[in-house]
Parts: sequence; C-alpha cells; structure tokens
Amino acid sequence: MRLSIRSWVKRVTITGSILAISLVSIGCFYEQAARSRAIKDFPAPGKLVDIGGRQIHLNCQGRGTPLVVLEAGADTSGSALWQPVQEQVARFTRVCSYDRAGIMWSDPAKGQRNSHAIAEDLHKVLRAANEQPPYILAGASMGGPYVMTFTKYYRKEVAGMVLVDASHPDQTARLAQATGEPASNPIPMAFRALAAVAWTGLPRLVLPDAEVPELPSQTAKAITAYQPTSLAAAFAEAAVFEDSLREAGTFRTLGHLPLAVLSRGKPWSAFSEAERAAGGLTREQFNRAEAAWANMQAEEAGWSSNSTHQVLADSSHVMQLERPDAVIAAIRDVVVRATRANATP
Repeated sequence: MRLSIRSWVKRVTITGSILAISLVSIGCFYEQAARSRAIKDFPAPGKLVDIGGRQIHLNCQGRGTPLVVLEAGADTSGSALWQPVQEQVARFTRVCSYDRAGIMWSDPAKGQRNSHAIAEDLHKVLRAANEQPPYILAGASMGGPYVMTFTKYYRKEVAGMVLVDASHPDQTARLAQATGEPASNPIPMAFRALAAVAWTGLPRLVLPDAEVPELPSQTAKAITAYQPTSLAAAFAEAAVFEDSLREAGTFRTLGHLPLAVLSRGKPWSAFSEAERAAGGLTREQFNRAEAAWANMQAEEAGWSSNSTHQVLADSSHVMQLERPDAVIAAIRDVVVRATRANATP
C-alpha cells in the first residue's frame, strides 16, 4: 500500500509539473505574440532615437522656439497622457513628449532609474535628435522633480518651467505628518510579482484595460497593449522614489526663471467615498493631507521670483486630461515670458 501511495504521489507530481511547464510555455508564446502584435497595431507615433545601444521614443511636433519638453508622471502611460496638450501646443511652438526608459515604446535601461539617470537620458535624447535648447520644461506629478533635476544639471539650457500638480521633495514626510499615518509601500507585493512574471503573459490577462475617455480610443488601446511591458520600468522608478525626491530637493532656487504652477483644487465633495477609503484615511485625515499638499504647491511657486500660481477648482491630479486648456495656457504664458526675457538686451 505504501508503494502504491508513493507511486501515486510521484505520478501526480510529475503530471502537475508537466502541466505547469506547459501552461508557462503557452503563456510565454502568448506574450511574445501579443508584443509583436502591439508593435504592428500601435507603432510609435514619434521616432526611436538611439542614445548609445538603446532607443528612446521621442515625439516632436510643430515649429518654433523655445522648445517645450513634456515630462510625464510616474505610471505606465508615458507620453500618451500628454496628447491633448501636445497637439495644441504644437500650434504655437515646437513641442516634444517622450517615454522614459522601459515605458511604452522606449527600451529598458540597466541600473537605478532615479531622477539623475532620467535627466541624463532626456538630455541625451534631445541632443541625439538635434533638438536644440532653450527648453521650456513641463512636468506633471513626479515629472516635476524630474524637470527640477534636469534644470539642476543643465540650467543654461532651460528657459522656463511649468509644474502640473507636481510632487514636492518633502511630500512623503509632510503627508505622513499631516495624516498621522506612516508612508505606504509605493509598490504592493502583488504588483511586484506581476512585473516579475510579465514574460509569462499573466499581467496581460489580469490587468484591466486602460480607461481614458479623454484620449482617442486608439491611444487608450496602445496604453493597454504596452502596459505589461512598462510595469517593470515604472516599478524601478518607484523603488527609488525617495532618492529622486531628495535629489530634486537639493535644487529649489530658479532665480527669475519664468515659472507657472498649476495645482488641483477639487473640493472634498468631488471625491467619492470609495476613493477616500481606498487610501485608508478618514475624512479629517484626507482634508489635512489635501491642506498639506496645497501648502507645498504654494511653496513650489516660490521657487522663482517670476512665477504664477493657479489652483484649478474643477480639476484633480491628472489635469493634462481634465483641464488641458489650463495647461496649454500656462505653457503659452511661460513661452511668451521666456521669449521676452531672451529678447531683452
């Protein structure tokens, strides 16, 4: 009887192993086919620029100077979220959006993906594509610290800046102080696991499709198609989130550089109870966090003696989608101010 049980266990184990290997193999083939299909169905809207053994997707439109450079926040959508803004800015000057390493159409990069590495990549791709300074940098969310870091290292090439509800270097500690809650892990374990097994096709099966009604359906489909391959890069940035904030925090003085700060201002009533609860906060904690965020936004406007600050009462965080008109107007204003400053003897 013992021999038969052992034999049965052995057979079940072997069968299970064969089945698991088969499923992984099928998943791998499925994922490779999906990636090939994504390249065919959703080609890069811009060009792939070589920066030394890897390519970065750079999408430039329009003519004129100064050149506006759009820096996305920390997610897997990359340059796509800037589409409504870019199309309109291209009507009055040249404007470029791009995808950071490993996001959407850009090749991944080795090493830490902190703000310094990201600034170096951006500088390389602009130079390799022969896009000349001066630059107006527009950074949304975490894109704010990224453009501040770029300006720290390449100050002479920057003519102006627009911060779109941008992250603040001290936000982690100050939001924790406001809520009385410790900072949460920026990358939940489940998502880390998904990124690690992207090659099996599992993330493509379980992740929801991108729902971005403000974008053309083809663009939203492209975000969905490239989301599984963008996960690892997005998480690599999140893993060094605090390092990037500290780096940006060492440079907060822009002198008289033209600066426009846009901040979200939707009141509590505009947020659903589910959104508030998802953060694990009470109403009072949420309100204190929003007040702390508003104070940090006002501080950002103080980084230049030539700044404007607008709080958009009808917009939440992703205002390049919710209020592209306000973002476009802010960019136009900074372009005008930078042009006048450059023309002054």
